[in-house]
This record gives sequence, structure tokens and C-alpha cells, in this order.
Amino acid sequence: MNLPNKLTMLRILMIPVFMVFVELEQLPNHILWAFVVFVLASLTDMLDGKIARKYNLITDFGKFMDPLADKILVTAAMVYFIPMGLAPAWVVILILAREFLVTSLRLIAAGKGTVIAADKWGKYKTATTMIWICYALLAQHLYPSLSVDAGGIVAMIHIALMALSLALTLISGANYLWKNRALIAQAK
Repeated sequence: MNLPNKLTMLRILMIPVFMVFVELEQLPNHILWAFVVFVLASLTDMLDGKIARKYNLITDFGKFMDPLADKILVTAAMVYFIPMGLAPAWVVILILAREFLVTSLRLIAAGKGTVIAADKWGKYKTATTMIWICYALLAQHLYPSLSVDAGGIVAMIHIALMALSLALTLISGANYLWKNRALIAQAK
């Protein structure tokens, strides 16, 4: 297993650690610790791609597992955002629906011997979503009363990042559908 794939696996292993910190309310600064783990996990995403491209270490495993690791990490955070008041359920459902859709397309393609790698819209969506999640976690640590219903500049920035993440999610999902319409038409 090459270094980029090891970083992807490390990101997957960091997900339960992130979840433990979010849940462990008796730990002082538990959201700050969750933020730190999420940032580190997000950095492994950026790093594994750069290393894979620079040293030509791109593998089918990486093309499949890297976006899957991102989806699991983002899903974990977003599910927590609902009870924390950081995202309405409908936003999370739309974002997760796109993730399931793209993963399904990748599985159909894999069954036909094709790998669908992340495109630029998917990368924009991932980067924006990770920035939003990092901002929300840090803001939640600094302002525990932060929610989508709160007023003030911190909440407005949070909502703007959430809206941008949702918009890029929908655009990238539509783009994946459009680019792979022939694959969908062939699916039986």
C-alpha cells in the first residue's frame, strides 16, 4: 500500500476518534478536540491527492477509497450537526443524497470495469464542505449557542458557508449525473 492510500486509511481511522470527541461532553473543550481531529483528517485528504499526483501513485484503490473516506468523514460531521443545531435536517439529507448518488454511480461504473474519479466540481464541493464543517466546529467551540437560528456575524458566515456547500453539492451532483448519463442508461 503506497503512502497516499495509507493517508486515506488514516483518515478513515480518524473518523471514530472525531465522533468520540464530539460525543464526550464531559471532556473539557471536546468540540475543539473534534475540530482538531477533523482538520487533521481533512489535511490528509489534501496531502494524499498531492502526493499521488506528484509521484504518479494514483491507484484504483485510491480513486475509490479517497472519495469514500471523505463521504464518511463528512457524513459523520453532518449527522452531528442536526442535533447541535448547526444544520437543518433537509440540508443534511440533500447533501447525503448526493453522496449516495455519486457512490452508486461509482459502483455501477466499477461493475463495468470503469473508475469514476472526482472531478473539479466534486473537489470544490469537498473543499467548501470541509471548510464549512471546520468553521462550524470552531465557531461552536467559541460560541456554544451558535445555531442556524442564531443571529450575528458568526451565524451569518456559518449559514453562507452552509449555503455555498449545499449549492456546490447540488451542482456537482448534477454534473456527475450529466457526465455519466450513458452509464445510467446502460444500467439494468
